[in-house]
Amino acid sequence: MYFNRKCKITFVCHGATIYSEEGRFSDAENYPPLSELGVEEMQNLTKYLKARGVKNDVIYTSPSIRTVQSAMMVAKLFKKDYVIVDELKTRDCGSWNGLTFNQILEKYPEGLDRILKYPEEKTMAGAESSVEFIARIKKVIDNLVAQNSGNRIIIVTHPEVIQAAICAALDIPADKLPKIFIRTGSATQISYYENWASLVYSDHVPI
Repeated sequence: MYFNRKCKITFVCHGATIYSEEGRFSDAENYPPLSELGVEEMQNLTKYLKARGVKNDVIYTSPSIRTVQSAMMVAKLFKKDYVIVDELKTRDCGSWNGLTFNQILEKYPEGLDRILKYPEEKTMAGAESSVEFIARIKKVIDNLVAQNSGNRIIIVTHPEVIQAAICAALDIPADKLPKIFIRTGSATQISYYENWASLVYSDHVPI
């Protein structure tokens, strides 16, 4: 049926790190860990999830240390284990890894301009294109939805992954991906139906 929901996903964005506080791009899985601010953000978010009564059958997480640390805090709240899904890794940054936005603007001005204007192209820095990144995330989300028909799940992951999931769910053009704002320590919820999806809320940060 048109309104027969297949799966509801609460996307949890990991807490802050020294890189996110400095505005650095990073696709590394073993660094950086959560900062003190990141731990505080996740503590506030888990309180919100508990107060809201968010239900879930499975908790999934990306493989990086910052998402796993965040997932551990969510899993402790619900007294459950979590499952690491390698395909939920963040966007491949290529040689932009570890650089701030301003450094990229200085070193690769043409590459940054092209990734915004031509989302189907790889960048000069070898970073994953917006089109292929969204397609990768859509594939893994579709698989998780299929595996969890009738369930409610939590996915702890990166801002970029949540941006891509929103684009895929709502058929938003790839060039609009950078305009979707997702903060660390935030929650986003999407309901998936047979042939469409609904964004319930996005980028909610508890006060």
